[in-house]
Amino acid sequence: MQRYIYLDYCATTPVHPDVRAAMLKTLDDDFGNPSSMHSFGKTAAQIIAGARAEVALGLGCSPEEIIFTSGATESDNLALLGTMRQRQPGKAHFITTSIEHHAILHTARQLQSEGYEITILPVDQRGLLNPADVRNAIRPDTMLISVMLVNNEVGSIQPVQEIGEIARENGVLFHTDAVQAVGLLDVNVQTQNIDLLSLSAHKIYGPKGVGALFVRKGVRLAPLGFGGSQENSMRPGTENVPGIAGLGAAMHLTNQHKTGERERLARLRSKLISGLHERIPALIVNGPSNADAHVLSLSFPNADGEMMLIRLNGAGIAVSMGSACTSKDIEPSHVLTAMHMPLNQIDGTLRISFGYPTTEAEIDVLLEILPDVWHRAKNN
Repeated sequence: MQRYIYLDYCATTPVHPDVRAAMLKTLDDDFGNPSSMHSFGKTAAQIIAGARAEVALGLGCSPEEIIFTSGATESDNLALLGTMRQRQPGKAHFITTSIEHHAILHTARQLQSEGYEITILPVDQRGLLNPADVRNAIRPDTMLISVMLVNNEVGSIQPVQEIGEIARENGVLFHTDAVQAVGLLDVNVQTQNIDLLSLSAHKIYGPKGVGALFVRKGVRLAPLGFGGSQENSMRPGTENVPGIAGLGAAMHLTNQHKTGERERLARLRSKLISGLHERIPALIVNGPSNADAHVLSLSFPNADGEMMLIRLNGAGIAVSMGSACTSKDIEPSHVLTAMHMPLNQIDGTLRISFGYPTTEAEIDVLLEILPDVWHRAKNN
C-alpha cells in the first residue's frame, strides 16, 4: 500500500504516543473515581490536578481558572450561554464576527431565538476584524464579545489583545475560541485581556471528546447542567480522567515544542506556496500574509475543488475543502463568503494544514502531484 499523506491537521490530529501512554495508565492502573476518598480516588484526583496545572501553564493563568469539558464546542456554549443567561432576554447584547466557528454562530442564533440581541461584525478580504468596529458596536447593555484567535479555514490571527482592551475599558467580558491557536501561538490570557477561552484536545495531538474552558477568577457563569459539584459545579458529572490526562499530556507537548514547531511549519508553508506559484502562477493564497503557520487556504483558478479533493484522496493525500465541521454541507464556506470571495473562487478552494508529522518530503510529493490534479479538475 502507498504511504498516505495527511494534511488536514486543522480538522484533527493523531494522538501523540506520550498522550496515549498517559491515557492508558489511567485505563489500566489509575482508574479510580476522583470523588472517592480512598487511594484510587486520590490518585485520579491528582492526575486531574496535574493536567489542570499543565493547561493553566500554557494559558498563563492559575489552575483554579480551568474547567474541563467535552471539547471546545461545549466550552463555547458554556461561555456564551453561561454568560448571557444571567440576564433576562432583551436586557443583554452579544457581539461576535461573521467568520466564527459554528459552535459560536449557532449558539448566537440560539441566544437570538431566546430574545437576546446579537451583532455579527464583518471582516475584510483578509479575514481580519477591525477593532474599531468592535468599539462602535458596544452598547450599554453589551455583556459579551467573542472573537476567535485563529481562524480555522484561512489562519487569520485576530488582534485579540486590542479587542480585549476595548472590552475591558467598557466593562464587557471577552471570550476567544483558541482551538487553532494553543498548539503553536504564545497564548497568555493576562497580557491578551481574555476573560474566557475555549480549547480542544484533539487539535493538539490529544484525544477527541475532551477540552477546557478558561474562566477568569471573578467571572460568573450559569451552568448548563446540574447534578454534582465537579469543575466548580460548572460541569457536573464524574470527570473523564483518561481524556483529561490526555489533554494534560498534549498541553505539556505544546508548551515544550510550539516555538520550534511554529518556525518549522512556517518554512514548510512558504516552500509549498513558492513551489505552487512557480507551477500555477494564477494561484491565490487566501488570508493575510501573517496567517498562522499551520493553515493554508488556496484558490485554484477555474477549478472544481471537490474534484481536486477526490483526486488527491485517490493519490493518497488528505486535504480539506474548508472546515471539516461543514464538509457535508452544500452551501459555500461561510468564512470565505464573509471575506467577499467570488463563488467561483470559493468553489476552487482547498485548505491544506500541517502538523508535527508533516515532512519536507511530503511537501515535495504534494508539489509533484497537485498541479496535475488541478489541470484534471479544471472547468475548462
